[in-house]
Amino acid sequence: MEDSRVRSDGRLTIPGPEGPLEAVFREPRARPAPAAAVCCHPHPMHGGDMNNRTIYRAARAVEAAGLATLRFNFRGVGSSAGAYDEGRGEQEDVHAAADWLRNRFPGRPLALVGFSFGAWVGLQVACRNAGIGAMVGLGLPLTLYDFDFLCGNSKPALLLSGSRDEFSPPPDLTKFAARLPRNSRLKILEGAGHLLTERMNQVESSITGFLRAWVAEECSRC
Repeated sequence: MEDSRVRSDGRLTIPGPEGPLEAVFREPRARPAPAAAVCCHPHPMHGGDMNNRTIYRAARAVEAAGLATLRFNFRGVGSSAGAYDEGRGEQEDVHAAADWLRNRFPGRPLALVGFSFGAWVGLQVACRNAGIGAMVGLGLPLTLYDFDFLCGNSKPALLLSGSRDEFSPPPDLTKFAARLPRNSRLKILEGAGHLLTERMNQVESSITGFLRAWVAEECSRC
């Protein structure tokens, strides 16, 4: 049986489709979180896990916006049960993480943040999952995966990629941006590579600003 109790360091395990998923949960200390976000890490077969620096910094930006965060390891990563499933089973892992947050914060809006492979997997779930109201995608690997599903997305989305990202050449990004709906914004960060480390402060401020505005809009409807 999975132990979903949050330990003092934020670590816990949550129920997953193939067994327990290793995770880290953070929530604001000053006041109750008005919303929460699932954070999805890069490719498991290339060393990606929930401690990846880019997704860690992204989660920190989410927390700066006042949201609770749940970072987790996909199946087969760290102590998470299961094995790599080429993005299919990993989508079920994202659903499980969103379900855990929904049970923790009933009635509050959820967002999703994903980096690289985590963006491809997580944003697909965010588009379909009625409980997820906004999404952030970092380092979209357009040359590796099909992101056409975002062209029909009806939810607020912030997409950030670097001008020197070998998996998202600027001409491809420009063409892709022209096909996105008006509620989606794609920003190309000058001089940044796939990991976005050269513009990480800009990445963090963009995420924080986007989510603060989204939460304010969601709360205005309450």
